[in-house]
Amino acid sequence: MKVALMSNPYNRVDLFEEAGFDVLEGPTRTTEEMIDLLRDADGALVNIIPATSREVLEACPKLKVVSRMGVGVDSIDHDAATDLGVLVCNTPGVNTTEVADHAVALLLSLTRCLHDAIHATREGKWSTDRPTIRTYQTGVRRIAGHTVGIIGFGNIGRAFATRIRGFGPSEIVAFDPYVPQGTGDLYGVRMVSFEELLSRADYITIHCSATAETRHMIDSNALGLMKDTAMIVNTARGPIIDGAALADAARDGRIGAAALDVTEIEPIDPDDPLLHLPNVVVTPHIAGFSPTFLEDCPERQAENVIRVLRGQAPHGLTNPEVIKTIAVMRSTDPGRWEGVPDFSTALAV
Repeated sequence: MKVALMSNPYNRVDLFEEAGFDVLEGPTRTTEEMIDLLRDADGALVNIIPATSREVLEACPKLKVVSRMGVGVDSIDHDAATDLGVLVCNTPGVNTTEVADHAVALLLSLTRCLHDAIHATREGKWSTDRPTIRTYQTGVRRIAGHTVGIIGFGNIGRAFATRIRGFGPSEIVAFDPYVPQGTGDLYGVRMVSFEELLSRADYITIHCSATAETRHMIDSNALGLMKDTAMIVNTARGPIIDGAALADAARDGRIGAAALDVTEIEPIDPDDPLLHLPNVVVTPHIAGFSPTFLEDCPERQAENVIRVLRGQAPHGLTNPEVIKTIAVMRSTDPGRWEGVPDFSTALAV
């Protein structure tokens, strides 16, 4: 069998070679290059750009499984993959610690005025511009005694909750339509509606997936429900927030501040208003990374493909509906699944 790897310095080519697969690896700057690389592959490691679109998937008749680093798989057309009988895999939990830590760090950067204070000190203002230093001294805020809101209460949202509890918030609330209050109780979190979270929370952090349902869920209307002192952190996906609406709200003082590790377009345009507002901090999509992540994630990403092609369960399957598609294919015309062991019998029930 053949596996195709989009060029990445962290690819574990050795794992595929040890498993006896033929390995194809190359650059894929365009959709056409991606199709050329994946056309005859049984499995593939894919990246964010170019997108693994329906066009790509339909051009690869042997492809059975695609695997991406991390948790987000929004660059892969799930509907097309499911229709065609292709598994979409990720590596759940592999960077939960890193993202939760980064979200806390960004929130502290806002509440403690760290970004501006560090720059002011480097510029010598500690001794030459005491009024500016006093604005930072009086501008810092406590997390203790305030309400923290978490949008998306999966693994990362829960990890954030365990960390932020140590700072003494008066209450932690969360919105996630797929999580019951019983789960919230395990973390001392009260599950609330989206509207209640926006109106109650002093600090809001986003940890939901990027879907059609969540695109621009933080828009001008949502921002209008927040306190004008609210601070918002996003380490999930950029399109969850309407960037233009956020810039307007931050500029006009309709929210207190924002800290983003992700933006609607990445890399962010140097002229984007968000980069030029004093109450907005942006980091370059680094929340999920660490040496530990870069060691563990590529291994699990490769193992997803190896396991599926050997009839074993992957670490993460983000389109479980595909199991029904493949079952129908096996009972009629197996197509791409001809001769491959049935992985579905290895899935945890």
